[in-house]
Amino acid sequence: MKKIILIVCLVFFANAKEFHVKDNIGSFSLLDQFDTKHTINKNIKTIIVSFEKQTSKDINKFLNSKNATFLKEHNAVFIANISGMPTIITKLFALPKMKEYKHKILLIYDDADTRFKSVEGKSTLYRLKNGVITQIKFITKDDLQKVFE
Repeated sequence: MKKIILIVCLVFFANAKEFHVKDNIGSFSLLDQFDTKHTINKNIKTIIVSFEKQTSKDINKFLNSKNATFLKEHNAVFIANISGMPTIITKLFALPKMKEYKHKILLIYDDADTRFKSVEGKSTLYRLKNGVITQIKFITKDDLQKVFE
């Protein structure tokens, strides 16, 4: 059964194309730092994606200064792409650190998942309306507060 699920996931990610403005994201699920499955669907209005240690650190610092339900209240999710991180580092250091945060961090483990755009030194902000991407922006830590105003 696990092999079938793995094959389905690999086929899905291999065929997943990068998201663009006006794309409907549909519905997809990712695991958080506690291995709890979360579904991203048309109710989500904001997606922030980080691809680097420093940008993740900046976002986590910002979110950790908010209440535990901040993302939910804003119909937002934070996704960290950790696919480039060695598995041993992920299990021994990264996940235990992530479990200290009060907010959910959805995780991309598979480097074949290329749906989200990235720019070095920045996080990617997706604005959505009814599951359709209305804006894609590359942001720094200085932009985080404005994202939720």
